[in-house]
Amino acid sequence: MIRKVLLIAGIFCLVYQGINSQSKEIQKLTLDDYFNMEFVSSPQISPDGDKIIYSKRWINKYEDRTQSDLWIMDSDGKNNRFLMKGGNPIWSPDGSRIAFVKAGEPRGTQIFVKIMDVEGGGTQITRLDGSPSTIQWSPDGKFLSFTMLVPETNRWSVKMPKKPKGAEWTAEPRIIEDLVYRRDRVGFLEDGFTQIFIVPASGGTAKQITTGNWDQGRGGYSWTKDANEILFSSLRVPEAEYQYRESEIYGVNIQSGEVRVLTERKGPDFNPVVSPNNQYILYSGYDWTDDAYINSKLYLMNQDGTNARLISGDFDKRMGNFHWSDDNSGVYVSVQEEGTRNLYFVSLKGNVKQVTRGEHMLSVSSFSKNGKAVATLSDPYLPGDIAVIDIKSSNVKKLTHVNEDILSGITLGNVEELRYTSTDDLNIHGWIIKPPDFDSKKNYPLILSIHGGPHGMYGVGFNFRWQIHAAEGYVVLYTNPRGSAGYGSAFGNEIENDYPNKDFDDLMNGVDEVIKKGFIDEKNLFVYGGSGGGVLTSWIVGHTDRFAAASVNYPVINWLSFVGTTDGVSWYRNFEKFPWEDPSEHLRRSPLMYVGHVKTPTLLMTGVKDLRTPISQTEEFYQALKIQKVPTAMIRFNDEFHGTSSNPSNYIRTVLYLHYWFDKYKNRDEQK
Repeated sequence: MIRKVLLIAGIFCLVYQGINSQSKEIQKLTLDDYFNMEFVSSPQISPDGDKIIYSKRWINKYEDRTQSDLWIMDSDGKNNRFLMKGGNPIWSPDGSRIAFVKAGEPRGTQIFVKIMDVEGGGTQITRLDGSPSTIQWSPDGKFLSFTMLVPETNRWSVKMPKKPKGAEWTAEPRIIEDLVYRRDRVGFLEDGFTQIFIVPASGGTAKQITTGNWDQGRGGYSWTKDANEILFSSLRVPEAEYQYRESEIYGVNIQSGEVRVLTERKGPDFNPVVSPNNQYILYSGYDWTDDAYINSKLYLMNQDGTNARLISGDFDKRMGNFHWSDDNSGVYVSVQEEGTRNLYFVSLKGNVKQVTRGEHMLSVSSFSKNGKAVATLSDPYLPGDIAVIDIKSSNVKKLTHVNEDILSGITLGNVEELRYTSTDDLNIHGWIIKPPDFDSKKNYPLILSIHGGPHGMYGVGFNFRWQIHAAEGYVVLYTNPRGSAGYGSAFGNEIENDYPNKDFDDLMNGVDEVIKKGFIDEKNLFVYGGSGGGVLTSWIVGHTDRFAAASVNYPVINWLSFVGTTDGVSWYRNFEKFPWEDPSEHLRRSPLMYVGHVKTPTLLMTGVKDLRTPISQTEEFYQALKIQKVPTAMIRFNDEFHGTSSNPSNYIRTVLYLHYWFDKYKNRDEQK
C-alpha cells in the first residue's frame, strides 16, 4: 500500500514538474516587471582607461519616480559597485577627480567634485540660484564650465494704487513679450537668456563669461586646449529669435570676455569641438535650406576661423557625439542608420570608416587615452547595459547585466526584420514582434505602433512596451515610414508639405505585408501612436475603417489652432504659407477635417500639462468624435507634460488603458 502511494506520489511529482517545466518555458514578461527594471546611462571612462563611472536609475515605487545613483567599476567589468548619490559624472583631465550634480544648498541642483582617492561623497563647489547644465572641465583641470539661465526683469513701469492694509489682491499678471515664452516639461520660461559660466574646481564664486540678450552655448561649446577661450554656438544679432535655422560659432576670452565670430555663412553652425593640438575646430551644420528635413554635415576650420571646409562629403547620415582622435587625424561620431546606431570615424581628408557593426543601438559617450571607448548598448532582447569598445579591434564587450535577474527565465517575443516597397517605389523598413508562444498555424491580432517626430526613428533597441503587447498575444508591427531619420535627407524630406498624407500609404502597405504572412486575424487590427504618431493615427481612422480600435495619443488634430499654441514657432515653417495668407494647406493636412469619415472606436490619451501638443488638440477631436457618435473616451493624465509615461505609475496606466480599449473592441468570433 505504501509502495503504491509512493508510486502515485512520484508520478504526480513528475507530472507537476513537467507542467511546471512547460510553464517556465513560456514564462512571459508582465507589467509588474517594469517596476524592477534598471536603466543605465552616461558612462564615463577614466583618461587612463582603468575605471568606468555610470549612472543607474531605478524606480522608486513609493514616490512614483526614478532615482539616479552613481556606480563605478573596472574597465573590464570587475568590482562593479555603488559609489554615491548623484548623476551626470565627468572625469577631470588627469583622472584624479570627477564632477557630478545632485541636490545641494541653498536649493536645487548643484555641482560637486569628488577626489577619487579620498573617502566621502564629494564637495559642493557651487551655490547657484539656477540649475547648471552641460558641465565641462577646463583642459588644465582648474575650472569647470557650465550653462545656466540668467533671469532678467521684464516688468512694465506701471504704478498701482497703494494697497489698503489687510487687502488681498489678485496676484500680478504675467507679462509676455518674447517670441518663445514657454517650453514643454518646463512651463513658462523665465525672462532671460542662457549664458556660459566658469567656477574654480576647488570651489568659489561662479563667473559669467558671456553676456548679452542671446542664448549662448545651447548649441554646444568647447574649451580651447590652452584654456584661454571657450568656443560656443549662438546668434548674436538683433532679433535673433526671428532668424530661422541660423547660428554661428563664436569664441569668448575667459579673462577679458571679448567675443570673436568664427563663422558667417547662411545656415546653422553648432557643436564646435577643438582638436587636441589646438589647431582645428570641428563643427556641424549645413547651408540654409527650407527642406523639412536635412542631416547635418561635418566641417573643419582653423583655430582662427579661416579655411572652413566640408570634410564629411556626401555622407548623408545623422551624426552626433563628436570626439577627436588623439593624433588629430579625424573624429569619431555616433551614427544613426536604418534603425541602428554605431561608431564611425571621419578623417580630416574626408574618408568615412565604420568602426563598429551590429544590429544594436550603441551610444558612445566617452573615450580614454589608451584606445578605449565606453557606451550604452541595447538590442531587441537587451534593455540596456554598459559596454566597452576596443577602438583598434572594433570589439564591443558588454560589461554589465543590470536586468538579467528580471529577464532570466522569461521568454521574449521574437523580433523579425521587415522590408517592403510602398507608394512611389519607396523602400520601407520595419520590424515585427511575435508572441512568445507563437504558433504559425494560429491567427493573431495585430498592433501597429507609429513613432512621432515626425522625423523620429524606430530602432533595434529593446522596447518593454512592445514586448508586453507580444506577451498579451499580439503581433506588433513598427516601421520607419517616409520622413523618418536614419535613411538619408531625401527620405526624411519626402513628407515636406504633405505630412501625414503619404506616410499613411507606407503604414498601410506595412500592415498588408504582414497579413501576407498568413498568421494575422484581419478582423482584429489595432493601431496607436503618440505625438507625430498620434497625428498619423488620427489620420488613419479618418481614411480607413480596417482597424477594430485605435488609440490617438497626445496628437495634433487641427494645424490651424496648433501652430499658434504649441511651445515654439518653428511649426509655422512646415507649411508653404502662413495660415492667414492661405489656410488651405493647414486644413488639407488636419485630421479634424476627416472626422466625418471616422467609424473606428478611438481612445484619446494626453497629459494635462502638455505644451508641445496641447490638450486642447485632444479636446477638439474628442468633441468632434462625440458629436459624430463615434465610440470614444478621453483620458487626461495628471502630472504629465508631452507624453503619458514620465511617471512610472502613468506608464503602467497607459499600457493598461490601451489593452483595455483594444480588448473591448476585439472581434471574438474571428479568433481561433
